[in-house]
Amino acid sequence: MRTMTLKNRIIILLVTFTILTITLFVGVQLFHELKIINKFNTFRATIVSLILTNTWEKIIGFNLLPENQLSYLEKKLTELKESEEITQAYILDKEAKIIFSTNNFLQGQKGNFDDIYVVDKINKGVTSEKEIFIDKNAKFFFKYVFLKGSNNDNYVVKLSFSLSDMHSAYMQVYQPAFTIGAIFIFLNIILGIFFSRLIIVPIKVFNAAAKIIASGRLDLRVNISTNDELEQLARTFNFMTEELAKMKAKAEDANPLTKLPGNIVIREEIEKRINEDKKFMVIYCDLDNFKAFNDKYGIAKGDDAIKLTGQLFKDAIKNKGNNNDFIGHEGGDDFILLTTPDKAQLIADYITLEFDKRVLSLYDAEDLERGFIVAQSRDGAIHEFPIMTISLAGVTNEHRLITSYAEVTNIAAEIKKKAKKLARSCFVLDQRKDAESI
Repeated sequence: MRTMTLKNRIIILLVTFTILTITLFVGVQLFHELKIINKFNTFRATIVSLILTNTWEKIIGFNLLPENQLSYLEKKLTELKESEEITQAYILDKEAKIIFSTNNFLQGQKGNFDDIYVVDKINKGVTSEKEIFIDKNAKFFFKYVFLKGSNNDNYVVKLSFSLSDMHSAYMQVYQPAFTIGAIFIFLNIILGIFFSRLIIVPIKVFNAAAKIIASGRLDLRVNISTNDELEQLARTFNFMTEELAKMKAKAEDANPLTKLPGNIVIREEIEKRINEDKKFMVIYCDLDNFKAFNDKYGIAKGDDAIKLTGQLFKDAIKNKGNNNDFIGHEGGDDFILLTTPDKAQLIADYITLEFDKRVLSLYDAEDLERGFIVAQSRDGAIHEFPIMTISLAGVTNEHRLITSYAEVTNIAAEIKKKAKKLARSCFVLDQRKDAESI
């Protein structure tokens, strides 16, 4: 099933909001208009009722015969209709029978349910001046007036008033509302298309860019200039892409055995600290007698020794170093650790001590008992090689100015030579100032 587009969602939301707003407005306006009309109709019915009551009292005061009294009342009702004060009227007797009607065809008929109900109440002595009934279908409202005559001749006059003004009120509210609503809906559709383009076009750019980046094009950048959150999102998107490119480069440069960063990242990290003018300590590692061990025990055991060293460096940072210290693996048995000068000795002591303990697990019991292994040297001769040790060379800018990565590696090469002359695991730190001889 096809999903709804964002453009259609925006248009539907705007149109729905417009319809709800106009509906609410119409409801409030209509309620207000009807309230005014109801007050007016009530007032009109009350005035007509008072006129009729006063007229009846005058008729009673004439001491006329009942039939003459009724004739005067009929005349007054006819006048009220002709003056359009009322729509129609008729007189009910005690039996709820219509004895007079401004519409002659009703005369002599029985009143309707409401008529019977009101007359019955009056016969029981329950009278009310507020007997008003509304017939919305016929567009009329009715008011009953009780007239007490002489000789116990009582009558109920039903006055009918038109609700056409209420219908007009409906039309006065509905027609402009529908017109305005149609205009607003049309404008909202136009605005929906406009706003959706402002939002959807950048989204499409992001979507296309994401697909291209997913294919491996990490050099792609999006260019969105809207001076709002979309532009901020574009900058964040580009930053994310740059970081992905860096992560990819680090992953490709990482040593496959230890998963530690390789030469490219090592160089970046050292140069970063040089450029930031921070005090740093680079600890270079070299395993003594590693080649002989690798030759005798094989490549798999040699890999175990390298992984052991990598893990040892990680443990050293975790237990003795800083959170932002760095470990790199140049290849083979060459590792580097980048820390601060104040942590260097603690880390180095931890590494040398732990290496001497853990490396023993890599040797056979017979070789451990002898304290050496028998293997072929580089010149092809058979020699005795001691148990592996670790040589650490420290290079720092704490006492001298270091301006390049090449300078660090040159100093480290000199210090490693000095460290490897010692027949044990050790840490040799370069503490020279400027270009003093070693």
